[in-house]
Amino acid sequence: MRLRNKPWASKVIVGNPQIVEPNPKECRGKWNEIFGNDNPIHVEVGTGKGKFVTRTGEAHPEWNVIGVEKYDSVIITGVERLQENPQPNVKLIKEDVQELTMFFAPKEIDRIYINFTDPWPKNRHEKRRLTYEGFLKLYDEVLKDNGEIHMKTDNQGLFEYSLESFSRFGFKLKNISLDLHRSDIQGNIMTEYEERFNQRGIKIFRVEAYK
Repeated sequence: MRLRNKPWASKVIVGNPQIVEPNPKECRGKWNEIFGNDNPIHVEVGTGKGKFVTRTGEAHPEWNVIGVEKYDSVIITGVERLQENPQPNVKLIKEDVQELTMFFAPKEIDRIYINFTDPWPKNRHEKRRLTYEGFLKLYDEVLKDNGEIHMKTDNQGLFEYSLESFSRFGFKLKNISLDLHRSDIQGNIMTEYEERFNQRGIKIFRVEAYK
């Protein structure tokens, strides 16, 4: 993804602490207190422009939804969405997914979403894939015992790699779809990329992984 420089974005991000949590490390183990309820916590890693987390939060007020994205020029769109349509059950974190355990305590998260992440197809970039075992260790630490990982991608190679990676790490798989929009899976919420791919007739692969 080519990033456009938006030098004004950081000021807007800092100016909206009710949307982008300014001190996520201090929230570790306290997210339910931050939201003021005991609702399940769902986290999207690499949330991009925020359409998925805002749509998910709107559709499910009974969930607390958090999007993690490290780039100012990307997360700013999510900030603008939440300025226009405030949602008390949605927050953003402008940090690197590799630091996930710094922001969430063990067993604090109910579900993690991985949506249309960069496939990093070259072997030398394997460790950058968000379903590489190094990332799975992070997810496993912060997920509750009955927690799940929901993944969607248009990249068949990454999907096949991820199925193997999940299985090797000890996750079980369910609700596997090789063509999501022609399946009977209910309640799917689309991302920006997914809408484009669906319009072009590109197949979407989906899986749920759990321990």
